[in-house]
Amino acid sequence: MPGGTYTLVLQRDARGPITVGALGEFTFPAGWYAYTGSALGSGGFGRIDRHRAVAAGDNDTRHWHIDYLLGDAATTVERVVTTEADVECAVARRVDGPTAEGFERIDAFGCSDCDCRSHLIHHAQRAQLVGAVTDAHEAVRDAPTDE
Repeated sequence: MPGGTYTLVLQRDARGPITVGALGEFTFPAGWYAYTGSALGSGGFGRIDRHRAVAAGDNDTRHWHIDYLLGDAATTVERVVTTEADVECAVARRVDGPTAEGFERIDAFGCSDCDCRSHLIHHAQRAQLVGAVTDAHEAVRDAPTDE
């Protein structure tokens, strides 16, 4: 199975606190989230199936920060955007660009193995978030060395 970079577009239908492993407790507002990760190992994009299983309650194992958010009943996976390249940080930074009004970075989330500020972004509106995710993936596909 091929691998690369993926962004999960998540909907959260209620505000509430979630303890995220060693990061501690976060209060996640209702709205839309984009989580960008990599699937570069032997299972490739099969990791997305694992994320869906956590979100569906079929897998209780928590390895990554995103598992805690996905494991909360108020969170669902709405869509996944993929790029078959190792561009995780470039995509995450583009989704959370400096002029991205209304986008809220969840600091330290999903980026313990890089120097990014976050790999999880929140926005109240679906269309703006999905547009930013799609644009970010398209931009790195056009210039995949722009990391």
